[in-house]
Amino acid sequence: MTPYIIDWLNLIIRFAHVIVGIAWIGASFYFVWLDNHLQSPPEWKTKQGIKGDLWAIHGGGFYEVAKYQLAPPTMPTTLHWFKWEAYSTWLTGFLLLTLMFYVGADSYLIDPRVAKLTQLQAISYGLGAIILGVGGYELLCRTALKNHQKLLSVLLLLLLAGLAYGLTHLFSARGAYMHIGAIMGTIMAGNVFFGIIPSQKALVAAVNKGEAPDAKYGLNAKLRSTHNTYITLPVIFIMISNHYPMTFNHQYSWLILMAIIGIAAVIRHYFVLLHFNKHQPLLLMGALLGLLGLAYLLAPNSMKMNESSKVSVTQIQQIITTRCTVCHSASPSDDVFKTAPAGVTFDNMTSISRWASRIKSRAVDSKDMPLLNKTHMTEQERQAVAQWFTNGAPAHEN
Repeated sequence: MTPYIIDWLNLIIRFAHVIVGIAWIGASFYFVWLDNHLQSPPEWKTKQGIKGDLWAIHGGGFYEVAKYQLAPPTMPTTLHWFKWEAYSTWLTGFLLLTLMFYVGADSYLIDPRVAKLTQLQAISYGLGAIILGVGGYELLCRTALKNHQKLLSVLLLLLLAGLAYGLTHLFSARGAYMHIGAIMGTIMAGNVFFGIIPSQKALVAAVNKGEAPDAKYGLNAKLRSTHNTYITLPVIFIMISNHYPMTFNHQYSWLILMAIIGIAAVIRHYFVLLHFNKHQPLLLMGALLGLLGLAYLLAPNSMKMNESSKVSVTQIQQIITTRCTVCHSASPSDDVFKTAPAGVTFDNMTSISRWASRIKSRAVDSKDMPLLNKTHMTEQERQAVAQWFTNGAPAHEN
């Protein structure tokens, strides 16, 4: 498969993944908001079995929404189900994971500095971690622990932390993060497939038979929906973390990930409570302070540079040409990247100087570039680049 075809597949699948993901998350957020804003209905509605109702205006019209305690007296002719948004999001996400991290395992998943794996080994460990994570979640949620939410949450976080620790000691940091995202995303889709939809089908079947629906089905669907609500923001973060190496290129990247997952969950909890008109700004302030503290801890250690020290422009051009233009060139020689990533090229000192801040951020501060240090950039070369940047990143010798 040529890099050109891979790029097109990546674009199409990623675009589809974002679109269906918006549909799924949008529907999820809306129904959480709706459920939390239902008001006690008038007596005549209560007698019909309605638990709560809500009036809204949108698109130039009024809407009346009602939720039954269990089910309506008779099943409506048309009943809308919300499941394909979840299934299509998972499917496109798995295709994207396969294309980037399994087909492209040597470029994105396998980091020889972490573990020397073959492509088959890396794929096997990746799929095994997803199966282990989702299987562990399902096992815990099908026990009596489902009636003890706090204990269940602690155990699930410990499971996730263990997987994060193990994956960061097998894969590249970027690949480990994406697999944790894949595990959480699969859990969300699994909640729809294994929990929410079966519960809804059982509810519909009971109504069609004229039987009283078992309340346990509704409670099971509610539990799964609640979990999905709190998983959503961490998964979205992981989706975009690929572009921000300062979040994953750290000795304790697994702890950083768990901290961010916790912060994102707290932010989501704040807004869930807000739906009930429960304003708890300390939650939001705590999350924001935690995020600022994390940013401070992750700040790169500034190398002690002497502004009077000189690094020749010729030396910098040689370093960048040797270590970076394999990919970042108008005509890359890399075996994977046949066009310059993000359109960034370093074919001359003018363009190198233009991208100086990005070079320092990626090659010196986060050390994310060269990707997986494929061209073996040395620490001395990174220091030279840092000194050149301190000196103003000149494009010509003074």
